[in-house]
Amino acid sequence: MKRKLVAVWLLISFLGLLLSACSAHMHKVGSGAAGTDVVTKTQWYILWGLVPLNNADTATMSAGATDYDIKTEITVLDFVMNVFTGFVTVYSRTVTVKK
Repeated sequence: MKRKLVAVWLLISFLGLLLSACSAHMHKVGSGAAGTDVVTKTQWYILWGLVPLNNADTATMSAGATDYDIKTEITVLDFVMNVFTGFVTVYSRTVTVKK
């Protein structure tokens, strides 16, 4: 009985740690998004996120808008890709600008 309880506790702890890593950062520029235009770009890093490979420039993605929202997150697709590319220290995240 104790072994089953410990195994369930370890499984719940592992899943909690795994799912807690998926987070999103939201930023509001100006008054925030008023429309429904969305621009998405994947940002790539090497060496565990220390060196960016490309630049997801939110000012360029907003196309001169003064009011927009920025969301950076690790999506499910990013997570799946990171599982396979992580062993060579390549990671990705998604940057979304909503105008």
